[in-house]
Amino acid sequence: MIKHTEEFKLEAVRIALTSGLPRDRGASDLGIGKSTLGKWVSQYRPTDLVSAPQADLARENERLRFENRVLRKEGEVLKKATQFFASQRL
Repeated sequence: MIKHTEEFKLEAVRIALTSGLPRDRGASDLGIGKSTLGKWVSQYRPTDLVSAPQADLARENERLRFENRVLRKEGEVLKKATQFFASQRL
């Protein structure tokens, strides 16, 4: 029985979760059994193997949503100010 390093296991799980390949194909490409890869995926999935980039995207999305809300509010204020000053001109 071959003892795989933690680094190999983590990389195998990352590949399995992000490659889009069927699990049996990914396992055979890595030279391990499908059940072994499945066990590693269930064991290491709770860690942030895939979620780190997704967490960055989620933070960026939230920042952009906030910026969008601020810009909409500023647009509303400018629209009201324009209407106010336009009515004062008459």
